[in-house]
Amino acid sequence: MANGNVEKTFSFRNQTDKDIKLESIVTSCMCTSAYLITPSGKQGPFKMPGMGYVPPAEDTLKPGEAREVQVVYNPNAHGPAGVGPIDRFVYVVDASGGTLVFEIKAVVTP
Repeated sequence: MANGNVEKTFSFRNQTDKDIKLESIVTSCMCTSAYLITPSGKQGPFKMPGMGYVPPAEDTLKPGEAREVQVVYNPNAHGPAGVGPIDRFVYVVDASGGTLVFEIKAVVTP
C-alpha cells in the first residue's frame, strides 16, 4: 500500500483471418482500471460496470495486429481491510461476444 499503484501490461494479437471489433473492456473491481493501447493512442480508463461511466472500446484489430491492455491496480482503494491476497480480472469483449480475460494476483501489504 505504501508504494502506491501497481501496473501490468498484457499483449494480445488477432490470430484470425478476419477483423475483430472490440466493444468493451471492463474490470472486476473498482480498485482496478484498464487502458487500451492502440496505434492511435491510449483509450480509457475502463472500470467496473456500475461504478460510473465505462466508455466503449471502439477499436478494430486487422488480422495479425496486436494491442496492449495496461492494468492499474490501486491497493489503497479498499483501505486497511484490503490487506492480503487479491485476484482481479479485466475482460476484453469483441462484437461476436468473444471474451479475453486477463488476471492479476497480488498480496497487499501495508
